Amino acid sequence: MVDNNLYKVVIDSMSAHVAILDEQGKIIETNRAWQEYGRQNGMRESFESIGINYLAICETATEHPEDDADRVARGIRNVMAGELDEFLTQYPCHSRDQKRWYAVRVVPYRDHNVHRVIVTHENITPIMEVQEALQAKEAELIRQSERLEETNIALRVLLRQREEDKTRIEETIYANVDRLVLPYLEKLLQGHLTEKQRTLLEVVDTNLRDIVSPFLHSLAALNMSLTPQEIEVANMVRSGKSSKEIADVLNLSVSGVDFHRKRLRSKLDLTHTSKNLRSYLLSLA
Repeated sequence: MVDNNLYKVVIDSMSAHVAILDEQGKIIETNRAWQEYGRQNGMRESFESIGINYLAICETATEHPEDDADRVARGIRNVMAGELDEFLTQYPCHSRDQKRWYAVRVVPYRDHNVHRVIVTHENITPIMEVQEALQAKEAELIRQSERLEETNIALRVLLRQREEDKTRIEETIYANVDRLVLPYLEKLLQGHLTEKQRTLLEVVDTNLRDIVSPFLHSLAALNMSLTPQEIEVANMVRSGKSSKEIADVLNLSVSGVDFHRKRLRSKLDLTHTSKNLRSYLLSLA
């Protein structure tokens, strides 16, 4: 008697809904949680469910061979037959105003060589809600990732288009300068000019040719902080102008031009070499 009372106390203390089935699948014992669930869900009598054939209910509730009731029924039979030591599954049990999930566990219960089973239904709703939230978050992250990838693709297309437009514009400018400007400069240079006018026109001619050549791009690629004055001096040195000619055109003293030459050699890392400044600048073209 003491053992039976202890047994009853133990199963009644469990939060899971517990039922013991006999070899035909009839309920011969339930715990308090099972009975309370029956009360809460509209059972008017027999909250204990004693005598109800639980296995038959599962089998008759089956609408499809692989639905939840069918899986539970087959699991109970497999445990009863000794084919499984334990059967586990989970199923939804939603009402109109509440979502609920349960985990079913079936284990054998040997009583005087009679094959009985213990069926427990554990409410796993909090766990499933967390899983649903995580799945929803994962799905949202996937959607965001896909949108980001689409945006990246669009940006790459725009950047490629921008580069193509830039190249096309540069080619147009180069072609127009070469075809529409330089020929007239050459004609001007063949005319009667003062020395200063000729030098200025030669500088203009050189600079325009630099626009359609990679010299300035190469100079910029060296990532040096050249001042506008130093760029002007570099252009004219590259064109073969002497310090005096450069000084006359830029309204500088010869010593000022020499100072810029020295600064250029320093920035071009030519200070400790014997390399000619003009030769180096020509090599950048």
